[in-house]
Amino acid sequence: MKSSNLGYPRIGKNREWKKALEAFWAGSIDEASLVQQMEQIRHQNLLRQQEKGVELIPVGDFTYYDHMLDMAVMFGMVPKRYEYEGGPVSLATYFAMARGSKEAVASEMTKWFNTNYHYIVPEFGERQPAKTENKPLQAYLEAKEKYGIIGKPVIVGPYTFVKLSKGYEKNEFEIIVDQLVPLYIDVLRELELHGVEWVQIDEPAFVLDVSEQERAIIKRIYTQIGQALPHLQCMLQTYFEAVDWYKELVSLPVKGIGLDFVHGAKRNLTHLKTHGFPADKILAAGIIDGRNIWRASIEEKWELVNEISEIVPLEKLWLQPSSSLLHVPVTVEAESELPEEVVSALAFSDEKLGEVQLLVQGFRYGKYVISKEIAQNEADLLKLALSPARNRQDVKNALRQIATVKLERSVPYLERREIQQNTWKLPLLPTTTIGSFPQTAEVRQARQQFKKGNWTVEQYDAFIQAQIKEWVKIQEELGLDVLVHGEFERTDMVEYFGEKLDGFLFTKNGWVQSYGSRCVKPPVIYGDVEFVAPMTVKESVYAKSLTAKPMKGMLTGPATILNWSFARDDVSRQEVCEQIALALRKEVEALEEAGILMIQVDEPALREGLPLKKEEQAAYLEWAVRAFRLATSTVAPSTQIHTHMCYCEFHDFMDVISELDADVISIETSRSHGELVSVFETGTYDKGIGLGVYDIHSPRVPAVSEMEDMVARGVQVLPPDQFWINPDCGLKTRGREETVQSLRNMVAATKAIRNRLTAQSGR
Repeated sequence: MKSSNLGYPRIGKNREWKKALEAFWAGSIDEASLVQQMEQIRHQNLLRQQEKGVELIPVGDFTYYDHMLDMAVMFGMVPKRYEYEGGPVSLATYFAMARGSKEAVASEMTKWFNTNYHYIVPEFGERQPAKTENKPLQAYLEAKEKYGIIGKPVIVGPYTFVKLSKGYEKNEFEIIVDQLVPLYIDVLRELELHGVEWVQIDEPAFVLDVSEQERAIIKRIYTQIGQALPHLQCMLQTYFEAVDWYKELVSLPVKGIGLDFVHGAKRNLTHLKTHGFPADKILAAGIIDGRNIWRASIEEKWELVNEISEIVPLEKLWLQPSSSLLHVPVTVEAESELPEEVVSALAFSDEKLGEVQLLVQGFRYGKYVISKEIAQNEADLLKLALSPARNRQDVKNALRQIATVKLERSVPYLERREIQQNTWKLPLLPTTTIGSFPQTAEVRQARQQFKKGNWTVEQYDAFIQAQIKEWVKIQEELGLDVLVHGEFERTDMVEYFGEKLDGFLFTKNGWVQSYGSRCVKPPVIYGDVEFVAPMTVKESVYAKSLTAKPMKGMLTGPATILNWSFARDDVSRQEVCEQIALALRKEVEALEEAGILMIQVDEPALREGLPLKKEEQAAYLEWAVRAFRLATSTVAPSTQIHTHMCYCEFHDFMDVISELDADVISIETSRSHGELVSVFETGTYDKGIGLGVYDIHSPRVPAVSEMEDMVARGVQVLPPDQFWINPDCGLKTRGREETVQSLRNMVAATKAIRNRLTAQSGR
């Protein structure tokens, strides 16, 4: 038996990766310094895995931004708008694809399966793919020659890579794959020539619905690779779920198969027992959860491995996490301030690798060797289970009381719409923002001063009010129709609410990558969730007092709080989500009572919790929608409920979004270059829609004409009075000047379309 890992967090123990990138983008360091710092971080990542006893250490999983973007540039897939002339892709072009530039919009970004990580979507169609360099080989040679580590190169497999890309028609899938397979063979041949022992080919898309025709394509892919490289040992790695076509999968001509025995445990174990496993292959068993932060029950994992070993001999087994550890923080070492019963039950990346190694040692040398560790592990988990925080009868009773209650607004949408139009008297195509405004260094410093106790509550409140006042004035000067207070008091859209609700805890250094250099520190839901006191009323009421224009209250929705937190794993996700929704309902009612009659309850991550198996999706959507309605359904008809979603594949999701019964839903249309608008050319939607007309993830200021074109296309397919105009997401991460100029252009574009429509109607 061997220990393996699929991928390690890129960000560094203290987010050194993020800091280096942002220093480079700000011009504080040059490219040579960035390259040097990135090498140091890679070195530390490799050494930490080596110290934990990992025998098959991944290399090539490290990236300057995103692993899918790395694959795209390795194959020369750079869209024409970046003026790429061929050969190795420069860092400037690489970052332009990721973040946009003055000359070109960024590539589309969307979520990585059902995680909260977002990847850059590769684009086919404009350029014939061609190998520009061999990134996995570079990573392998660096680890071997500089650090003496014989690594396991990691590469995204051709099926997954093409499946998650864009720029081709559905019937062209096979043609595109055939273009890429020779390039993959070239990359893999170079790895073999340099003595690589194992290559990890990631094919997580195998766990999705794969048609018979696609299975035939997959078989041909790996037959071609196997025939071209008969001696290369390929570990074909799946994760996030089970593969339904198991018999065909294990018959593919590769030397190993990786399966997820956490998120696909039941199905994969059933497949294994029903169909067996080839005697000539290695099984890489993902037995430790790579996506959550709780310690595993070593006793339970021991029994699981025993079950697996009845089919697969121990010497043919690798034990490993269920997926890359990209999705969890680096180490628990800094978390000394958490309650003992919590910290003793936590496992981040390093601790998870320790759990893998503990089990490997037990199976190598006998269970008695790890008996003390098992006993301590069980005691630690029991202590948390018995914690009063996990056994609040008032919360459990409240959930039972609403279990059979029908959750709906008192008046249907079309009637509410008329009431709200008469109440607000907004112009055609009302303009607004998604909620947050730039959190400058000054804002961050003020927050730190307050947290450290250097500022009093009065000082901090005065500072926040000054920020709110300034940005209310800016919004009025820009001519926005519906204003927001700016969220200057909030570090993060989930963390802020977790800090004010019972049942949450916060780590000191529990950072994970969300996209690019954007790192988040997810709250930890460790106990029953309960409302304590109003969380947003003070700031919203103050902002409302400064203007005669409508002021939106801003909340984060229950499914997003759940999906962007590390949730407890001892009760169902549905129960946790409903607890959050009950708490948020009290906040919605408090805002309404205080006179805030537009309330945005954001659900950008609702779809991120969607199970990958279609037969399980309806149940999730039912309780996620119910949770949203539980939080929002008690308000008066004149109170307007908004929500916001980003990167949610609206065309597959329209019915569900309608079921939320929000009065206005804001969607992203900028990075997808208006593609989501095409949904309305073939489908219908009867509620308000906020068009996200420019990309806030890029520092680029979009031209008036770009946004005008996007709005113009929208009003061609649905009645103009359904649309609102806004950026595609919050503006917290943007600079002040670019924000003001972008919003000024957005308002100008809206007024141009508004005037055009008015002229056409003859009014």
